[in-house]
Amino acid sequence: MPVSPTTQEPTLSEPSAASAHPNAARAIQPPPANHGHANLVTVAPHRRQLVVVIAWVEAAILGMLVIAAGFGIFKLTQIKKMQALSDSGAFTPPPPAVTTTVVHAVKWLPTLHSVGSLEAVQGVTVSADLPGIIREINFESGKAVKKGDILVRLITDQEQSQLESSQAARDLSVYQLKRQRDLREKNTNSQSDFDNAEATERQAEAMVANSRAAIDRKTIRAPFDGILGIRKASLGQYLNSGDPVVTLQSMDPIYVNFSLPQQNLKDFSVGSAVEVRTDATGDTVFQGKITAINSLVDETTRNVQAQATLANPELKLRPGMFGTVEVLQAKENEVLPVPGSAISYAPYGNSVFIITKDLEVPDPKDPKKKIKLPLGVRQQFVKTGETKGDLVAVLSGLKEGEEIVSGGVFKLQNNGAVQINNSVKPGADENPHPEES
Repeated sequence: MPVSPTTQEPTLSEPSAASAHPNAARAIQPPPANHGHANLVTVAPHRRQLVVVIAWVEAAILGMLVIAAGFGIFKLTQIKKMQALSDSGAFTPPPPAVTTTVVHAVKWLPTLHSVGSLEAVQGVTVSADLPGIIREINFESGKAVKKGDILVRLITDQEQSQLESSQAARDLSVYQLKRQRDLREKNTNSQSDFDNAEATERQAEAMVANSRAAIDRKTIRAPFDGILGIRKASLGQYLNSGDPVVTLQSMDPIYVNFSLPQQNLKDFSVGSAVEVRTDATGDTVFQGKITAINSLVDETTRNVQAQATLANPELKLRPGMFGTVEVLQAKENEVLPVPGSAISYAPYGNSVFIITKDLEVPDPKDPKKKIKLPLGVRQQFVKTGETKGDLVAVLSGLKEGEEIVSGGVFKLQNNGAVQINNSVKPGADENPHPEES
């Protein structure tokens, strides 16, 4: 056997190879002892925690997927069972309960409905004609006055002085004219002197009248009988020409202005009776007649304006109020009124549901066959007319004596089964009086 050369350990006195080459010293160091665990991989603590969290999340997601799949299978099975019950006819919902009413013909006086605005027959804002300072106020707000009553006096000291001066000049001109007339009768003066004196006298009279007119224009009077409004001027206030003092309205009689569509021009004329109601007067009905119809039709709305005159002896109506206007026709028409709750309004047409017995409808199981419903409804389109209170006039589509659904139409469909329960029915009155309105 070959003999390995003997390795000599370096001595302290000789420099070793490790001191000459530091990297070589690390290379020849013995590996650390593994204490019997040489085959295990060492994992950092934070990495071990991350692995555990990921494992828990995966388990939770898997569990949720399993639960969702189980719930879906359960609901699918339940829906299939309900569908099977429905197809077999074992599960049928009860028919909806409705209230009904029988249609009867009545005579209605046709009316045209509109909204009108009240206006005074005569109404003005009393204002100052000439500028000046208020000396007297001879009225109270809201009081009735007669035509010619003095409301306000302005200071007229300057005008009064001018009036006295004009009167003095007039008196002098009168004396001169008399003297010239006497001389003319004796033919001792010329005709021109007499003419000048006569013209001077007329001019002096005009100056007196002008001064009196200026004083009168500073005395503000009521132009007509009426009711005053709230005072807008105070004692000692300087008024410019046109400044408001108080409003004055003549309210008996009173006008109501309203508009109607042009297609109704044939249904009313001057002299047609009208009835007006306002929320401020409760159930009071004011009657009057149309006194004027505008000669023009509004190009924007295609409405024509009319004016009616109403008696207002108790002064309950005030200018500026609005009210509902009904234009009454001369001849009554026979209509079929039904409750407004019985009308099913739709863009393609209004309809009602008529109660039918032994109604034949297609069999849900076999459309080729028909079955009879003991009690059902049939949808009927109708043409509606005017409205009075809770009632709507049906012009066509219904016959007298037919029974229609008056409550619960929103839950019905054509050729559907119903059950009637008239223990509690909705009210339908031509002149309703709601308790809370």
